[in-house]
Formats: sequence, C-alpha cells, structure tokens
Amino acid sequence: MTRSATTMRADILESAARLFATVGFRGTSLQDIASDVGCSKASLLYHFTNKDAILTELLSPVGRELAELEERLAGLDGDEAAHAAVAGLVELSLRFQREATILVRDLDAMTSRPEVLDMPDMKALIERLVDALTGRSGDPRARVWGWMVLVGVTLTSAADLGVPEETLRAELTRGALRTLGRPID
Repeated sequence: MTRSATTMRADILESAARLFATVGFRGTSLQDIASDVGCSKASLLYHFTNKDAILTELLSPVGRELAELEERLAGLDGDEAAHAAVAGLVELSLRFQREATILVRDLDAMTSRPEVLDMPDMKALIERLVDALTGRSGDPRARVWGWMVLVGVTLTSAADLGVPEETLRAELTRGALRTLGRPID
C-alpha cells in the first residue's frame, strides 16, 4: 500500500524530528531519515530538497508562535510585560521541547544557518522577546538577565529532568521571574 504525499511528508518530518533530537542535525543523514521512514532517498528528496528544508519546516511552527507571542506582548511594559513574556516563553518551551532539543543539541550548526534561524525574522523576534522579558528596561543588567531567562528556560525545558510538567512549568516561571527581579505572584 502506498502512502499519500501528505502522509509521506508527515512521516519524513516525524522521523527527522526524532532523529535530529536524539542523534543531532549533523549526525543525521538524509539516508538515515529515508531508511527510518521506509522510503528511498530519492523519494525523500521529492518531498524536501535537502536537510535544511526539513529543519526549516520543523522549526516554522516555533517561529509562527513566537511571532504571535510577540504580538500579544507588543503593548505591554514593566511587570505586566515581564510576567506575560515569562508565561509565554515557558509555554512555548514546554510545547516545543523536541524542537528546543534540536536547536540546543547542534547550537553551533544552527547559528551558522541564517536561512533557518531567520524565519520569519527570528533574530528580531527573539530580541523583542528579551525586551519584553526585561519589562522594556534600558538597564544593560536587565538585558543580561533577559537572555539568561531565555536560554535557561529553553535549555531546561529541553532537558529530560523526570519532573512532572506542572512542576516544571511552575518552577521555570518562578525561577525566571526571580532571575528578572520581578515579583512572584
């Protein structure tokens, strides 16, 4: 029985995500993905032009949701912006744990791929998220704290800590607000 093009693309993406998260982007070949899916490399290349195209499609939902979060944060400042940014970051990090693992696992390879990380202008979105995390503070120390929170929440959510999700969510939020010097509700 043959798979539809939609099913084949979904299978390729699922396999690639699993392999990228466990073996790494650099450690996974197109042949590895094709073999895991049970198709030929030529069939895989019919659906995706290269490994970067697969990675881009895997990370696109993260970029879209980050853009949506940034829109929700646009009119906020001070504690309100910081609290909303922390809540949004924690939710995104928990929702996209596998994608965070992929980014963290091969961070040096990811930063050398601007075509992947610039979707849709990812760097600018991240800068605006850090700005919201700081409550729009101009203090250079707050910027350092904002980046610490961004990276810390992302790395921690990607780690397999064996902690229940609700505990992880609560502690990530509490720790982030503490790092930012914001009141904890």
